[in-house]
Amino acid sequence: MTTHDDLAVAAGLSVDPVRWQEKLDDLLGRIACRFARVEPRRRARAFVLGLLSGLRRKNCWTIAEQSGDATPDGMQHLLAAARWDAGAVRDDVRAYVAEHLGSADAVLVVDETGDVKKGT
Repeated sequence: MTTHDDLAVAAGLSVDPVRWQEKLDDLLGRIACRFARVEPRRRARAFVLGLLSGLRRKNCWTIAEQSGDATPDGMQHLLAAARWDAGAVRDDVRAYVAEHLGSADAVLVVDETGDVKKGT
């Protein structure tokens, strides 16, 4: 991680891996009922772990390989054809974040570009 913000680096290095895994399992347990079958539920877990991993490039191929799959077919099926309630998953994740990170003066900024921000 490259940053000029020493506090962000300190926070990133202070996360307890066991506690992090427990919290992730809590969240994934909360959304488990949104999947019609166990296979997409397991695949979703592997997909989230791939997105949170240190993979240099994150796509269905690299995430599938990391999870032990020979091809990206399962990951692509999850995203394109598997039956699951994406809106309900979104709502569950939002509720989880609000419960655990929420504050009256908090702001969540999601930016998928990875570009270094300038200014405040």
